[in-house]
Amino acid sequence: PMLSKQKWIVPWLVLSAMVVACSDGSSNNNNSASPGPSMVPFQELYDQGVDRYLGIFTPMASDALKGGVTEHSFGGGDGPLCYTGNEFNMSTRDGKSEERLIFLQGGGACGPTSCEAVPVGLPLFNAGILSTDSATNPAADFDLGYVPYCDGTLFTGDRDVDSDGDGDNDRFFRGIQNLSASLDVIAMTYPAPARILLAGNSAGGAGVHYALPLIRKLYPEVPIELVHDSDPGIREPGSQESLNDYWNSAVFFPASCNDCIGEDGNLTGYYAYQLAEDDNVRMGFISSTRDNVITDRTGISGAAFEAQLLEAVADLEEAYPERFRSLISDTDEHTFIIKQFDFPVGNTTVRQWVADMLSLSDDWVSKSD
Repeated sequence: PMLSKQKWIVPWLVLSAMVVACSDGSSNNNNSASPGPSMVPFQELYDQGVDRYLGIFTPMASDALKGGVTEHSFGGGDGPLCYTGNEFNMSTRDGKSEERLIFLQGGGACGPTSCEAVPVGLPLFNAGILSTDSATNPAADFDLGYVPYCDGTLFTGDRDVDSDGDGDNDRFFRGIQNLSASLDVIAMTYPAPARILLAGNSAGGAGVHYALPLIRKLYPEVPIELVHDSDPGIREPGSQESLNDYWNSAVFFPASCNDCIGEDGNLTGYYAYQLAEDDNVRMGFISSTRDNVITDRTGISGAAFEAQLLEAVADLEEAYPERFRSLISDTDEHTFIIKQFDFPVGNTTVRQWVADMLSLSDDWVSKSD
């Protein structure tokens, strides 16, 4: 079967009008002045075409499951696809509140010389920040859009590759299509949230930043709380540019931003760009000082990773003291918000720190061991 591929013309205009009309327009207690009428967050990225797949793809099937879950399947062939050629699916789950959780799953990455990415996406499961148990999860009642990961490109790629030189493409880098199609489903299912919690771990932790401008396009005025778990953008010099070329994903980086990818290879400037563009976003970074997965895959030593991580979060909080916080464990752990939601850091836990963020509490402060 082939993917249903069509332009949403009337529905797309209706959706945009609904989102603008129904948004509560909260300033979310941010520290920057609101953008003027002509200042559209991420306009340069839209001009570059980062939103080119929004409104294009619709699921071939949407199957209702237990617990208010609906699984949306996109078939094979053109459009959304796992890098292996496997079918791409995503899920929504109805909650009880007017708030939304958009969660991006992780699972490795494919580079020019090696591929260590999951071949199919994990189906929705009930754990950590995805749990429906309100006693253990501050987002338990939120409507949920769950975006599995299987594209190998941190949700950014847009090309097919012949990796073994036999003349046939065997890696299908459709990350931006998977992401855009998923966000369309979420926006059509839940068009008018009071607030969005955008969270991801590992590859999904990186992916939330690529999702941000697309979500802002779909929800122009909705406050966004971004939780980034365990891929803080510490890179070797030149590695991000190499991946952008391999994946055809440079569209996510504004051409005018000379320091979005630093001379040291890190993406601290990219995160600062996003905070500067959009004053209705708050960011919370969770990491460990010697993350063994990131250091193993990048080749960066634990000591160098720690130094660069601590410098990055300090710089971001200094620049945006009301809208950026970090939670740093002095360990080598990798990912927390699913598998270790009650992991202790300092005098709190990951779960409590996220709860403080969502409640707009003064207790939401940067902490470390």
